[in-house]
Amino acid sequence: MNDIVIKRIEGAGKHKLSLLEHVYVERGDKSDWDALSELHYKGHSLAAGPRFMRCVYEHAGERELIGIMVFSNPMPLNKGRNEVFPHLRPNVGGRDSTMINKRRMEVINRSISWNNRTVLDTMYRSAGIAYRFKNLAYRMYCCKYKFRFVESSSSMGRFNPFSVKAGMKFIKPKPANALEMGVDFFKTHFKSHPCDQVAIMQELRDMPESSRLVIERKLREFYYRHSAMEKSGDKMDLGMTRVNQLDIGYVLRQIAQIVFGATIYWIWENPDHGRTLPDRLPLLAFDRQAVDEPLILEGLSE
Repeated sequence: MNDIVIKRIEGAGKHKLSLLEHVYVERGDKSDWDALSELHYKGHSLAAGPRFMRCVYEHAGERELIGIMVFSNPMPLNKGRNEVFPHLRPNVGGRDSTMINKRRMEVINRSISWNNRTVLDTMYRSAGIAYRFKNLAYRMYCCKYKFRFVESSSSMGRFNPFSVKAGMKFIKPKPANALEMGVDFFKTHFKSHPCDQVAIMQELRDMPESSRLVIERKLREFYYRHSAMEKSGDKMDLGMTRVNQLDIGYVLRQIAQIVFGATIYWIWENPDHGRTLPDRLPLLAFDRQAVDEPLILEGLSE
């Protein structure tokens, strides 16, 4: 039997896939999101005011959409933001008024955007595209619309570090406030595991109508009681009126997020703030500088 010889080649770990030379970042639109939304674990909806950046592969006459990023208006209330920007914390000392609240939202909407969704085609994952795409798209988007910060609240950030590689910083993750109450609620009303939404929906369908209506009402009440989103912005004065009209499947998904979604708050500051960047950049422009340094445009070409 021949001996097995293992050789470690110097610099082998720094190899880049050749396809990266043919990937570009540019402005996108809603049709790009529609094309890839099914690959996102929250692909059923978008937040208010969406704008889009896309990632495309172009080579030898071929062009393929491989990634999409959605930016939206920031949420009025966010615990993570309150930690990072304590001066934006609402109602400190009970001094807030309507004028102060409006002024706060003006500052937030002018300075911060929310990365609401990011999705990459499964055929192009693990190739070093996602964090490059995120960093360049953030730079281009913020310079285009004059934002200084991008924030994100992501459950997947606990498992996939690509946001760190893109230059984002995060606060220490915390368990959901409604975790214990939510588990007790599901145990009281359902036999299925609280995380199994499909099984819970099936239980609802199998119930006699009178019982189902009672449980659906309790689901809606639980959701409203623990949802900050339903008590802010233009929903603030609607009470249960809006919640009572929501599809029960949507309500169940939102409850699962409130109870089990231990999200991480991420924040990114634009190192190119005040500059004008091209509307299209090659993906490998990411490698010309550190994640927190201004983009080097000299000698850059597609």
